[in-house]
Amino acid sequence: MREKIRNIIRDSVTSKALLLYDEDLLRKVGQSAQLILKTIKRGGKVLIFGNGGSAADSQHFAAELVGRFQKERRALPAIALTTDTSLLTALANDYSFDIVFKRQLESLATSKDVVFAISTSGRSKNVIEAVKFAKKLKIRTIGLTGKGPGALARLADIALVAPSGITARIQEIHILIIHIICEILEDEKLR
Repeated sequence: MREKIRNIIRDSVTSKALLLYDEDLLRKVGQSAQLILKTIKRGGKVLIFGNGGSAADSQHFAAELVGRFQKERRALPAIALTTDTSLLTALANDYSFDIVFKRQLESLATSKDVVFAISTSGRSKNVIEAVKFAKKLKIRTIGLTGKGPGALARLADIALVAPSGITARIQEIHILIIHIICEILEDEKLR
């Protein structure tokens, strides 16, 4: 049992080490933080969404921005599109689950905003549909995904691709990237 635990930890550390030395990915994480910073400074908001664990990460990210990460500062405008079960189930029932995020963007998004789409596989149809819609509206998009052939990495203006194909490792890297972005934003002393 202990060796199994050690192997899981080793695999997680290895995935994070790949992130640490991926200069292109590190640059893109910085670009994402700068895009979010510019969005907030010009009066826009961050619209975040994903399914399952990515939905939980969306809510976590929005909470860190609206509440605080590590420092006291003003609330930052962010909405997780994953939280309203009445809305999600009505849209899924009346239309299709494929449009639950797109339809919310239709009602909430402006050209001043940024879309932050999360999909470990990069293939979630409802995430892809929402990103396509955002691009039609000329809204900048950030895609947080994992290694593989997913469309999200090709569609997003900035693609943050976790250096793993294992869902658990991808999710661990996703939350680390989200925390890095939060810390950068707080260090910018947003007022």
